[in-house]
Amino acid sequence: MGTAARVGSRITPCDHCPHRARKGLRAFSADELRFIKTFKIDEWHLQPGTTILQQDMSNDHLFTVLRGWAIRYKTLEDGRRQILNYALPADLIGLQGTVLDQMEHSVETLTEVSLCVFSRRKLWELYSRFPSLAFDVTWLAAREEQLLDSGLLNIGRRTALERTAYLLLQLFVRADEAGLTHNGSVQFPFTQQHLADTLGMSLVHTNKTLKRLFATGAVRWKERVFQIIDRDALIEIAGENVVLHPARPFL
Repeated sequence: MGTAARVGSRITPCDHCPHRARKGLRAFSADELRFIKTFKIDEWHLQPGTTILQQDMSNDHLFTVLRGWAIRYKTLEDGRRQILNYALPADLIGLQGTVLDQMEHSVETLTEVSLCVFSRRKLWELYSRFPSLAFDVTWLAAREEQLLDSGLLNIGRRTALERTAYLLLQLFVRADEAGLTHNGSVQFPFTQQHLADTLGMSLVHTNKTLKRLFATGAVRWKERVFQIIDRDALIEIAGENVVLHPARPFL
């Protein structure tokens, strides 16, 4: 974790977790909630640009994003970066390094981020005592794999315009699921460089592609506020709709 990354000492009680009031998230049973209270050992409040997890390093914690946005990425020796995915509220971070003893990617905050911190040592207790929660962890891992599959197809086979449209649609839908949209708009915290690093394109190519997308009238993006004007048109450009699973779990 980066220096001076942890800010403040406030801890949100699990009973008052804002995710518990969100539609589309599975509710805990009373026994599950009691365990989660012991599983959570801390809460971190981080500034933008903080490294939460580092590629090639092990970690002793699992995290659930309570608030904010983060990116998962891999870096080559010469500094080139591929953003693999984005972490939003209720997403799980760190399972790979907890199970495999080494992270194959890094995680960095895009905004101010609050994380629920869980102990790696209690993960086996979760699996052995609470099969429903164990299934939830497996479900979250499978969902992450699904998102990575979509990302690979996007940059591997779609045109620049198609892949840009699909990524923005997917991020909007995920932000909507996380309760971050308002009147069909969302404040995206990332830059065109982040998009370029996600799409596998140069910054110049990304900028030109965005202008082509804006010219269709399907979306508007000004001062980081993104709005879908014509969803059907955006889906047609992307070549595929984005539909998320209802009643998804979280820890």
